Formats: sequence, C-alpha cells, structure tokens
Amino acid sequence: MRVILAPDKFKGSVSAPEAARFLAEGLRSVDPGLDIVLMPVADGGEGTIDAVTASGFTRVVERVQGPTGESVQADFAVRGTVAVIEMAAASGLAVLHNGTPSPLLASTYGTGQLVKAALDRGCTEIVLGVGGSATTDGGAGMLAALGATFKDSAGRHLPPGGGALATVTNIELGGLDRRLGGVQFTLASDVDNPLLGPDGAAAVFAPQKGASEAHVAHLETALERYFRVMANALGTAAVDAIDAPGSGAAGGTGYAALAVLSAKRRPGIDVVLELTGLADKIGTADLVITGEGSLDEQSLFGKAPMGVATAARAAGIPVVAVCGRTTLTPEVLHGAGFAHCYALTDLNADTEHCMKNAGALLTQIGATIGARLATRGKEEENSYV
Repeated sequence: MRVILAPDKFKGSVSAPEAARFLAEGLRSVDPGLDIVLMPVADGGEGTIDAVTASGFTRVVERVQGPTGESVQADFAVRGTVAVIEMAAASGLAVLHNGTPSPLLASTYGTGQLVKAALDRGCTEIVLGVGGSATTDGGAGMLAALGATFKDSAGRHLPPGGGALATVTNIELGGLDRRLGGVQFTLASDVDNPLLGPDGAAAVFAPQKGASEAHVAHLETALERYFRVMANALGTAAVDAIDAPGSGAAGGTGYAALAVLSAKRRPGIDVVLELTGLADKIGTADLVITGEGSLDEQSLFGKAPMGVATAARAAGIPVVAVCGRTTLTPEVLHGAGFAHCYALTDLNADTEHCMKNAGALLTQIGATIGARLATRGKEEENSYV
C-alpha cells in the first residue's frame, strides 16, 4: 500500500518536512512494509522552500538586506533554470530586527536581491511566493534592487519603505536589469486584493504589520502616489495592474510583479503541487495524508490541505487530514473531501502542550492511522468519517 504524506507546516511547532517524517515514523511503527512517500507542501508562503527542496530543488543561501536594512541570511531554491523565492525569507515578519515591526520603513529590497541572485545563476523562470511579508512598499524596494530608481521633487533618491513613496515624483525603470526581459515570473499568491482602496494593501494588511490608523492612511496616500507616478513611467501596464487580483499581495509587491515584471498570478498551492510533482504522483497512491497547524474556515479557501484534498479527490484517492486543532465539523470536513480528520487536541486538549510536543503526537497519530489501515481496505478507508 502506498501512502503519500503531504502536510503543510504546523506553525510554531514543526516544519512541513518534520511533520511528514513524524507521521511516517508512526505509520512504520505499525507496518514497516508500507510504501511511504514524503512530499511536504506549502501554499506559496513560508515553508515553500522547504517543500520544493524536499522534492529535488537545491537550496541556495544568500546574504541580503532584511526589511529594515540589517543583513539577514535568506534561502531560495533552484532546479535547472527554475528558481523559487520565498519573500518572507528576505522581507518577512519573521526576519524583522528584534521582531520589531516598522510599517513605514520596511522594504522589499532583499527580495529584489534574491531575484538578482537567481538571475546570476541563469534562471529564466522565477516563482515569487509572497506570503508573510513585513512590508507595504508596493514592491518598490524589490525594483530598486533590480536597478529602478525612485526620486522626489528635488531629485533625491527616496529612502526605503512605503512611507517615503508619499514624496515620489519620478520613477526611472530604464536601469532595470536587462536579463529580466528573458524571465517568466509567477506570482504565487492566494490573495486577490487590489493595490488601493478599502480592500487594498494598506487597509487590509498593513495593520498586521504594526501599522496604526495614521500609518494606514499615510501608506494608502503613498501607494496612490506611487501608482500615479508608475503609470506615467510605464503606461497601460501600470494601469491594468492596479485592480488586478493579487496586486495588493505582500504590501503591494504583487503590483510591482504584475505591472513591471509581467508576472502571472497563480494560487500558491497549485504552483507547489506542480513544482513538487505531487499533482502527478497523487494518482499512484492508495491514501494521501495532508494537514496543517490549524484547520479552520480559512483553510477551505486556497490553503495547502484543501489544494491537496482537491487534487486527491479529482484522482479518486482518499485523503485524510491531520492538524493541531480544527474548528470544522465532520460534515464540513467530509464536504471538503476529507475522509477523516485527526487533531492533536484530540489527544491532549491543552494547545500549548500540543505545540510543544507536536512531533510525538504526530507520531502517535501516524501509528493510529497505520493501525486503522491494517484492519481496513481501501474502500472502507475512503468511506469513513
């Protein structure tokens, strides 16, 4: 019997590859003969590099500027001429200096440095996963690292950060790295927000990055000015991108990717399923196990477990969810395509205990699933809930 393990990370506890290994340990403790394939996944945000390197990509380490200018170590992944960049590694909340948000000053410059490093390696396809950013600079920092310039009315170069865009009067794109013209960019994002307005980058996402109401108002004004000046510099591409789904992703980095880099937006989990080869391999399995830390209503809209469940259901393969906790009823889970759901909180109601002991609890759940498989055929496994 072949079992594919395709979990996402259990945030704050274990990475996706670790979750897969713990589940595998539990399964093998019951049946060492199981054919177990470890294929951890992600939704395009944090954990994407872990997922693709587990499937054959090579991890590359670079030193780049963090969100507020400090040097940080950031990884990206390469296979042949394809590069996968996880924006959070260079410009994310997790790499903020001392963990302190800086909503007006945080920059995507480091993300642009990772793009340049991919170009230096000869990559002609670049996937930009944009979850978990600490920035609201419209991707201006990323473009600056690639050769664009941003100046105020006095001809001075703007300092980093979205706040400074309130004074931009000139954007020069002629200095952009010419190699960009030969690159196909994919914006891996489940966010469909526009750049501006009540559903835009500043209004919806900046508060999650430490912005006060005054900061949000300032950033909205700054991004609007940025758009108007960009439209003068770029023309119709800048105008077409303003309301395009995903332009508001990662504090407007989606806008820069769509307008300037001619990126195509795709759901993050779809991209990861393709890059890891999981989409093609699911049909070879007898059972697929997926999951994440919290399986809730948000999980039903583009998160990794739902993407895996959808692919498995299309292939006629039963899929089981494993999570730290779930707020979904068995009926909702069944309707989403899950044959069963195992939660760590079923073993211990204390969520703090579950987070600290996630590895051991996942191994225990793996053993439970293994025991169930030993006494049930595929048809029964497909039907239980």
